[in-house]
Amino acid sequence: MKRFAAVSLAVLMLLTVFASAASAQDVIEVRSSVFNGTDIDDIIDTYGDGTTLSIDASRFPIFYYDIDDNVSTEIVFIVDVPGTENNVIGEGGLIYVTQIQPIRYEYENPAAGWDNYSMIGFGAQKVIPLKPDKADKLAWLVLDSDAKYTLRTGETLDLGHGYTLEAKQVDVNGEKVWLQFNRNGEYVDDEIISVGTDGNTTGRTWDVELDDIEDEDDVVVLRVHVNQVFQGAADSIAQIEGLWLIDYANARTIESDDEFGELDDVSILGDTLMVTNKDTITLTRDSTDKILENVSFKTADTSSDVLRFYIMREIKYPGVHVIGGAASFGTGNFTWDASNFAGFFYDLDDNVETESLSVSNIDRNVIPEGGLVYETRIENVSYEYDNVDAGWDKYPILGFFAQKYIPLKPDKADKLARLVLDSDDKYTLRTGELLDLGEGYSIEARQVDVDGEKVWLEFTRDGEFVDDEIISVATGANTWEVELDDIQDEDDVVVLRIHVNQVFQGAADSIAQIEGLWLIDYANARTIESDDEFGKLDDVSVEGDTLTISNDNIFTLSMGSEEEIAEGMFFKIGDTPVNELRYFPFVVRILGEINETAGLPEENETEVGENVTETPSENVTEEPTEEATEEATEEETADNNATGGEEGAPGFGVVPGLVGLLAVVYLFRRKN
Repeated sequence: MKRFAAVSLAVLMLLTVFASAASAQDVIEVRSSVFNGTDIDDIIDTYGDGTTLSIDASRFPIFYYDIDDNVSTEIVFIVDVPGTENNVIGEGGLIYVTQIQPIRYEYENPAAGWDNYSMIGFGAQKVIPLKPDKADKLAWLVLDSDAKYTLRTGETLDLGHGYTLEAKQVDVNGEKVWLQFNRNGEYVDDEIISVGTDGNTTGRTWDVELDDIEDEDDVVVLRVHVNQVFQGAADSIAQIEGLWLIDYANARTIESDDEFGELDDVSILGDTLMVTNKDTITLTRDSTDKILENVSFKTADTSSDVLRFYIMREIKYPGVHVIGGAASFGTGNFTWDASNFAGFFYDLDDNVETESLSVSNIDRNVIPEGGLVYETRIENVSYEYDNVDAGWDKYPILGFFAQKYIPLKPDKADKLARLVLDSDDKYTLRTGELLDLGEGYSIEARQVDVDGEKVWLEFTRDGEFVDDEIISVATGANTWEVELDDIQDEDDVVVLRIHVNQVFQGAADSIAQIEGLWLIDYANARTIESDDEFGKLDDVSVEGDTLTISNDNIFTLSMGSEEEIAEGMFFKIGDTPVNELRYFPFVVRILGEINETAGLPEENETEVGENVTETPSENVTEEPTEEATEEATEEETADNNATGGEEGAPGFGVVPGLVGLLAVVYLFRRKN
């Protein structure tokens, strides 16, 4: 498969090791590079050209990017127009531009008419223009697949979003199949497709064209390629390879008066869509401000003389989601850290990162021994419950292969436990109630004293007693720290912190209000040994608060593949000639439950670097188009300035259409 059609079954098997941790998440935040300065002018000067700051797929991994063809469509500009100062972007100073681009089908068969199709990224999602030269009428891509599906007569293939394909009959000579396309069980179209031996492969593709889709006619909404038809003694079978589908029933027309968050001035220029802000935009510290559908600014909680932000998208729907890093081009040395790889741990408020991954001395597509180095170090970050007077100041943390871990001792990086909970949410517990903390851990309010000043709490794991404490809110000792011994041979390890705000003894209810929770998964803590192996990384060195792991053997970046780096982390390598090497790292996150036997959804898993939306379940695994589109959009390309690559690191490369987008913005600015 040319893009990210499926992160192999081995990836899924490895993911199941982390599934419980990942499934505990209810949201995934995919962020851009971090922009940090004294004010917005300083940031435009530092990360831009003094006039304009560009945020494209190299800086925002969820924007659509195809690593095989090096194609991107979306870009955000922050322009130093009048009124852009301090933490304010002036009127017309925030511009979002996206342009239609041709990309290859997953099913690559130009002789059969499967060459390129038009797509456009919109709000970090992959959508299809109803007409290839008009960016105002769009439908979400549901399916783009080269997987093989076998349909028996009478069987229905679920394509997702209510669309299905049914094999009605196979002719007695076994050369034709009658297919029917339905939506929500209602007939849409049908066709008899011949796979005769005359060598005509074009006739094996059925294009479903519909009229009056957002006032457009002859819109291709479905493409199906039939490989073979078989009429046996027991079964009549059609083999399909090549499926492409858009959600035409929910297509939309972008109007000039539409509003998308803070962006509300819409221009359609043929194959290009541009949206900007009619009013000023204030980057409010310690807040999230929506600027486009699904895309927001997130600004750090800093003093007035510091401005730090990134743009981000929150993914909330269940599924397997890919988070990619900047793409490296060619054989130059390259380094990924939290600034150009959104999978790595980063704390925006404290401006703290811990992880890096570097590649050096590549020969063609081979990383030599010691040329791949992963490093992480212990740093201190603030608790979510920020209450220094109550002892909630900072705690040590380090990212470990893009997961949050806590060192059992603050100066030793070899003994780690995963962070389960760091929360400032308020919880109200009645006597006898259990608060589920995740991973089998829970807290129970056993009793409240008659004066309503003390609460007896019990900490359990998998229903078994761990510790208990009577906490008094009258004396000011409102925080309970659970310290345990013999955790990976370490004693006095703080595994849980709870802050009790209030205790109430009423006529009907006895209540404890908790605000401030912090928990590590001590039961599954681990010790990193010098002879441990982490995928291709097997040379381990621990020096105090720093952990370094490199490769003892050569690492080949096989073209057009996904190669495991280490636990839950992989390289995606473009399907290109060796002398045009392109690759980037990615991690996979899971929301909700997944079927381990079904494999990764071919399009949700989506290509890192591409957006794919889904794959038929059983025969097809359905996924929301958004999903697929989002994840896929997560790769990117490198930009020395903003991504922090080593000197000489490759840049974004020549992305078709990017020059056109820049020209559009230039003309727009000159006009205004």
